[in-house]
Amino acid sequence: MLDKFEKFNRRVCDWCEWLALAALLLMMVITCIDVVGAKVFRWRLLGAIDIVMLSQIVAISFAAGMTLILGRHIQVEFFFNLLPRRVQAVINSVVLLLGLGLFILVIWRLCVLGHSFQTSGEYSPTAYIPLYPFAYSIALASIPVCLVLLLGFLNSLTKREQK
Repeated sequence: MLDKFEKFNRRVCDWCEWLALAALLLMMVITCIDVVGAKVFRWRLLGAIDIVMLSQIVAISFAAGMTLILGRHIQVEFFFNLLPRRVQAVINSVVLLLGLGLFILVIWRLCVLGHSFQTSGEYSPTAYIPLYPFAYSIALASIPVCLVLLLGFLNSLTKREQK
């Protein structure tokens, strides 16, 4: 059962990673157009800073799930590795559960923020891009992170039971 859940998480995170890659590519293209336009043609791309800023939000938030799956987040392990295996399993389970709770809270608050942006009509400063879709997209991108943390928690429970 957990294998199917892991494959589903991987597919969702792969899809999100492609969105993050597209946002990164958009940042590069907009930056190149803006720099070449300013240096060669003495022409600036209106709203380039806003587009790059919002693309960074998409790139970072949608890459988080795959980063978590691949274990690329920063971890402090020098003390943790000295502990007995059973204590490591308990600490790992607690940390994963706390992380899951944190990201559920983040999703909830981002939905509230997105609704606030939507009702107040909040826009980016120069390009006048509405901000509410980006708050909702970060919340959406946090769902795969929750799924990865839940899978890690369930795996840590089954590993502890097997020992």
